[in-house]
Amino acid sequence: MFERFTEHARHVIELAGREAQRFGNEYVGTEHLLWGLAKEVQGVAATVLEHFHVDLKPLRREMDEMLRARPHVDDVEKLPQSVHVKEAIQYAVEEARSMHHNYVGTEHILLGLMRNSQAVAAQVLADFNLDLDVVREEVRQVVAAGTGKQE
Repeated sequence: MFERFTEHARHVIELAGREAQRFGNEYVGTEHLLWGLAKEVQGVAATVLEHFHVDLKPLRREMDEMLRARPHVDDVEKLPQSVHVKEAIQYAVEEARSMHHNYVGTEHILLGLMRNSQAVAAQVLADFNLDLDVVREEVRQVVAAGTGKQE
């Protein structure tokens, strides 16, 4: 499934899993994916977030605090993805498809995270006053202009 994902998008997913393990969390949630996006500063999503004045360092700190407060488990070898993460990844694929992109990049993961308002990452992004339609339009402009950071 991930063969269409860019190197940076795959790195975001890998970072999410590593963070869940590092904090001893029970599963990989959207908050871990958002942490991965905030850490992957080379993707288009970083450019889009910068456009909306979302400072990635404070975002990572906020996510760190949230993840430390989660229940801790001892066996963190292979953590399951939450239903919301699976949905966000599927939404990312749909976003890429709807934009006629033959790849799934960090920008699509960002949009996928924003589509389910019940997910933790969507709520955090809403706290930054980000609107899905406005962010989607900015993604289109950044990609069309080729001004995003190298995918």
